[in-house]
Amino acid sequence: MNKTLFLWFLGSVCLSSCSFKKEQLPKESSAAINTIAVIIDDQLWSGEVGDSIRNKFASPVLGLPQEEPLFTINQYPVKLFEGYSTDSRNIIIIKKDIENKFEIVENEFASPQNAIHISGKTAFEILEILEKNTPTIIQKMRATEIAQEQKTFKDSLLDTKKIQKKFNINLLIPKKYEYVMRRKNFIWLKKEITSGNNSLVIYQVPWQSIRRNNAVKDIIKTRDSIGELYIHGSENRTEMVTEEAYSPYFSKTTLAGNNAYETRGTWQMKNDFMSGPFINYVIFDKAHKRILVLEGFCYAPSKEKRDLMFELEAIIKSIQIKK
Repeated sequence: MNKTLFLWFLGSVCLSSCSFKKEQLPKESSAAINTIAVIIDDQLWSGEVGDSIRNKFASPVLGLPQEEPLFTINQYPVKLFEGYSTDSRNIIIIKKDIENKFEIVENEFASPQNAIHISGKTAFEILEILEKNTPTIIQKMRATEIAQEQKTFKDSLLDTKKIQKKFNINLLIPKKYEYVMRRKNFIWLKKEITSGNNSLVIYQVPWQSIRRNNAVKDIIKTRDSIGELYIHGSENRTEMVTEEAYSPYFSKTTLAGNNAYETRGTWQMKNDFMSGPFINYVIFDKAHKRILVLEGFCYAPSKEKRDLMFELEAIIKSIQIKK
């Protein structure tokens, strides 16, 4: 092969290869919900950097009766960074390098995906980058997981016309949920699971029912009054109440473009042995001058509850208030 022909052949191969890479789309992520692939050398993973990652990203989920991690972490050495480790929706890639770096790259190896690149000259500098950016990383990952969970609902959705008519809202609810009770300002839906169930309740209360300067007390009082009215056990004189032994976790947020409160805690059935976690959202719907409450709770005594509650959170966060 003469020199001119060889250069033409080499150029053709390069153009073909570059064109293929540009047109090739990231594969769809099929990773389990709430998992992170951490790509890091064993030496860093076994030291302070690994401890920091575990403490931050596998910290206990708030409001659950037993400790369960925020994310399930799978660690891979850098040299094994291939195959299904790149399929995760959330990847943290950590290495020592000549420069400090923090970068979030979307859909780098799969879609949807957050690839978090962190590098530093020393373990101490890597720790500093982690400490500074962990809240941003967690917020980004959780938003991706919520969107992915909602995407799975769309394959089989419940007809929510009854909810739309009563509360003037749209929700994405999987078809496995069934209406179990409807009252004037209250709807209860339930999904049966092995040895338990997942529940979603929706109700509205007057604008003055929950005071900003006494929010936690008023939220607990309101949800306990709803339990007394509508949510009872199989035995007489059993009703859902908020567990008094554990203080609920409370935070301010926004939902459907409105100010809202998020409360996580534990419920129990009064005069019975049933109990479980709940997540409660109080939405201040200014346009309709009302307080809208959406709460998810589960009863699953023999199961881990993180992903059950995450499904309820994803349902609630799909809310759209119609104008």
